[in-house]
Amino acid sequence: MKYIHQSYPLEWLDLLITVTLNPAKTNIRAITDAQLQNITNRLPEEFLKLKCLIKTQFFAVSKESEIELLIKQYHSSLIILLNQTFENKRTEEPKKTTLKNTYKAFLSNIDELLSFIETTFAEYLSPEEKVPETYLSVTRKELRKKIDKIKAKYELDTNPCLDIVLKRLYRFTDNTCLRYQVAFRDIFYKKDLVRGLEEINCNIENRNSFSILDQLLIYLNFNSKSYINLLTDRLAKCINGYKDPIERMDRLHYYYKAFNQLHRKPGMILNPNYHDLETVLGNWFTQEILYLEKKLHLSVVPLQSKKENPVDKQAIAKEKQKVLCMLSTDQMGLILRASDELRILVAKSMSQVFKTIVPHLSTPYKEDLSYDGMRSKSYVAEERDKQIAIETLERIIKKIKEY
Repeated sequence: MKYIHQSYPLEWLDLLITVTLNPAKTNIRAITDAQLQNITNRLPEEFLKLKCLIKTQFFAVSKESEIELLIKQYHSSLIILLNQTFENKRTEEPKKTTLKNTYKAFLSNIDELLSFIETTFAEYLSPEEKVPETYLSVTRKELRKKIDKIKAKYELDTNPCLDIVLKRLYRFTDNTCLRYQVAFRDIFYKKDLVRGLEEINCNIENRNSFSILDQLLIYLNFNSKSYINLLTDRLAKCINGYKDPIERMDRLHYYYKAFNQLHRKPGMILNPNYHDLETVLGNWFTQEILYLEKKLHLSVVPLQSKKENPVDKQAIAKEKQKVLCMLSTDQMGLILRASDELRILVAKSMSQVFKTIVPHLSTPYKEDLSYDGMRSKSYVAEERDKQIAIETLERIIKKIKEY
């Protein structure tokens, strides 16, 4: 690999941290304020050079195994330097402001470069590997500063969703609250989440199905039970605000479609020991749709009176037994016509297809349908009906793929 023959890219940083600023090897107090200030001022430039070097070496290597080795070497070396910096600071407990600022600058810049590697090259790192204590401690402190700034921007009383997210993040930054060993996967996720919160404005009025914060949390698979319960309660309240069952069903389908169209980041999950947010929400939508369909069916075909003759009741039920379809007659006509022309449904004629099937169908608006009328309308369908028929078939395709 080309980069092996180059000089050690972290040589300047390594020498400063392990020797120059190491109280065990150097008399730190002999370093002047001017020298410390020069080091501090040079750090951003050096770390920018390192970032560019990593990118250059990444593109210079072609084999996946070599790329993985390169990224892991940088990541582990930076963590070692971070640990040493933290140890230097803890041992010396500097009283001079310039020395404090120098240590602080090292910790901040190393953490930033680690975040760059973890974000850009996450696929080459080992997410389940345990995080070293020092790195975890530094990361928690940096995250807490950012979380405090985010919290200060909003009124949490008016944004319960953000309140849930920030409480989860604060719990992570408090080492007394955690009951599990932290892996790099946890660090990657929390940094991604905080970065996303910094980039969005949670005060923007929600005019869509899902707020900008919802979109971020769904993108990052924030599968917190508290958040899922809050989201489903809010959706249910919006849907139940419509008195007409047909409008409720239409709104439910609209939300479901909007949810399925939101982006997801592959491999991301808040709690790997619980179901994906997409699975839980998808199941909720499915159950709500089935429940509304049953209610609509009962409103179209009401239960018979208990006083009716059992024999007559069975005869009437058998005669009127139909399948409720949530599509309009025009939309059903399009699907039946296409099925006939593609020879999916085979009969003597298209009329025979409609005549055989249509009498057994009903819609929420009409119980008895005209097969001849449906066949005729299938030749003059509107664009809106075509679009709904296409979307319905696409949903069927997606459902079949999930089997």
